[in-house]
Parts: sequence; C-alpha cells; structure tokens
Amino acid sequence: MYQASEWQPSADMSTLKKRAQLFKAVRAFFDDKGVMEVDTQCLSLASISDPHIEVLTSHTRSQGQDLTYYLQTSPEYAMKRLLCAGSGSIYQLGKVFRAEEVGRRHSIEFTMLEWYRVGLDHWQLMGEIQALLALLCEDDSFQCEHLSYQKAFLLHVGLDPFSASLAELQACAHQHTEYGLQEEDRDTLLELIFSSVIESKIGMEQPCFIHSYPASQAALANTHLDELGQNVAARFELYWQGMELANGYNELTDAQEQARRFAEDKTAREAMGLVDRQFDERLISGLHQGMPACSGVALGIDRLLILLCQKTHIKEVIPFAHSRA
Repeated sequence: MYQASEWQPSADMSTLKKRAQLFKAVRAFFDDKGVMEVDTQCLSLASISDPHIEVLTSHTRSQGQDLTYYLQTSPEYAMKRLLCAGSGSIYQLGKVFRAEEVGRRHSIEFTMLEWYRVGLDHWQLMGEIQALLALLCEDDSFQCEHLSYQKAFLLHVGLDPFSASLAELQACAHQHTEYGLQEEDRDTLLELIFSSVIESKIGMEQPCFIHSYPASQAALANTHLDELGQNVAARFELYWQGMELANGYNELTDAQEQARRFAEDKTAREAMGLVDRQFDERLISGLHQGMPACSGVALGIDRLLILLCQKTHIKEVIPFAHSRA
C-alpha cells in the first residue's frame, strides 16, 4: 500500500536544479573539446562478462522468438563499437542499471557519465577528469591526489599487495572483517581489504586517484611493467571522501586478448554457480575491425551530486528514490 506522500520527489527542488545545471555544464565541457555526445541502447541482446556485477533482464517474445534482453550496466560495449566504427572521441550521459542492493550510495537505476578520448592515455585522462571537477566545483585551483595501489596498501594496512603471501592476506582480511581465512583467491582478498579498510581512508581532503592495479585486476585495461618491473594494469579509480566516483582504463584494443578475458570470466561465473549470460561477441568483432588507442572512464553522477550538494543519501539527489519510482 502506497502512502499519500509518496507521489512527491525524494530530492528537493533546489537540488534538482543543481542537477540540471550540472548536466548543462558537463555537456558544455565536452562540446568545447569537440567530443561528440552519443545515446546508445539501454536494452541489449548481450551483456557484460564481469562475474561480480549482476544485471537486470527483460524477457519478451518478438518475431516468433523468445528473447532475453539485458538492461545495460554501462554503455561501454556499445560505445566501443562506435569507436571501432570511426566515431572519434565520444561521451554519454544517461541511465544504467545493476541488480544490486539499494542503499545510501546504491540504486538499481542510476546516472552515469562515460567518455572515451582517442589518443589520450590514462594519465592524460586523469588530468581531464580533474579539469571537469574543477569546473563543476567552480574552483580553478582544484587538485586531485595520485596514489598507487601498492602505496595505498603499504600506507593503510602495512602490506605489499604484490608480494604478500596468501596467508598474510587472509590474516589481514580476517583482522578487519569476519571473512578471509577460508578464501583462496588473492584478488578477492585484496578487494576485501581495500573495500573494508582502505576505501574509507582515501580522498578525504581531496579526490584521490588510485592507479597501477595488479594486472590480474585489469578488467578491460591494457597492462604494462611499472618502474619496479611489476606487471600492472593501466587502470585507475577515483575516490573522494571515502566514496568511489570513477573507474577508468587505458583501453584494451586487442580482440584476441579481450576474447580470452571473456572466456576467463565465463569460467569464473561457472565456478561461482552463477547464471549463464550471453556475452557481447559484437564487441569482439568490432575489435577485430580495429579500435583506436584511447582511454575511457565511467563517473557516477549521482554520487558526485551527493558530494557537491553535501547530501548523505542517493535518494536526496535523484527525482524519485527506488521506493517512489
């Protein structure tokens, strides 16, 4: 039973006006740089391979066929197919969907800003993100901190994520959470330690880019050897006041390597007992055609608004919270 007041928006009108102003400023920022806005599909016949992200699905019958459509968790694959088709640098500001718990920072439906810059590496893209934040914060002196994944671990938990033994990682995870002792996967343990200990301690004074992740956490990024000879991912995440805002890559363009990573994810999903999912083979076909060297990033607009408007819950920055949708 609905309550009488639930017709009202969950955000106040002053916040919704700021939201509209932010959208306008974002579009002006990219227009000034000659980056084209695109508007790709929300429903697709294929989805992502990541075993740690679950998707929303829609089942229908069309032209005599029973079809499953996936609501997109990100416009990434479609945007990369546009890059392969010669679009040049592009951005998208729109809705994405994830089957996850609703909470202070999470909603099933949320707004994402995603962009790809042809010819830029991930270091240059970090600079562009800082410039965008400076514009949105109306602060020309706005600066972001840069901290490697390794240094973040050494600083906040006293462990080297590259050389620590499995037993050391298990003990550290168990010390800070109720999990860890039975976990055998290094990356799962590293993520557990990062999310439960480190995440809440970074980017408190100013936004912080965490970069140079282990190559095993490359996702859709290229990998390279760092100055210490360690194989790292050309990937970064941006944290501000303990909250993840953005995830970016120097994008993988190798079709065979991308197909191999899809296969690895499929194996991981099977081992975890997860439902089989149709991966986007059209992306592989596009990569075979050729994708230009580029870097890309996805930034959570609702989370950014929480910080800019000094709110505490995502429902305070979107027109209608999940319970009022």
